[in-house]
Amino acid sequence: MKNYRDSDYATNKYAEGIVYRFVDQKVEITLEDYLRENPGKSKADFTELKALSDEMYFRQDRSDNAQSKKTVSLHALEETALCASVSPEDIYIGDETKLNQMQKVKKALSKLTDIQRKRYLLYTVQGLSTWQIADLEGTNQKSVYESLQAAEKKIRKFLASD
Repeated sequence: MKNYRDSDYATNKYAEGIVYRFVDQKVEITLEDYLRENPGKSKADFTELKALSDEMYFRQDRSDNAQSKKTVSLHALEETALCASVSPEDIYIGDETKLNQMQKVKKALSKLTDIQRKRYLLYTVQGLSTWQIADLEGTNQKSVYESLQAAEKKIRKFLASD
């Protein structure tokens, strides 16, 4: 964290005038400079402008401080979920888990009749309703519903036994 006394807020707050800090220089506008440049203005106008300037620098200082607390060193990232890449071990384990899940799904689907499998996939994968499936097949909605119930029962039974 930077030294408080070097901050733009502190520099402006403790100066008699309004301080503008640029990359290559610092400019302070005093009350006399302000009144000379703005003949229709008063000391109260300058005081109001100074308070506004202090408030703006204060908000900027707090914002910068809040942002700097969010930064984390690169070494600390190694132990967090913020890493840019997944470790090879996690990829392998994830692939192995997905492969096992896919094999289970295939086995479960193989336990269904052809009609049950077709209806189950239309319902779960394609998101069709029982009415839409019945319409496609030219059959009764109740038979599609009962077929799906039977398919789900077979799948649950298979997964419970596995």
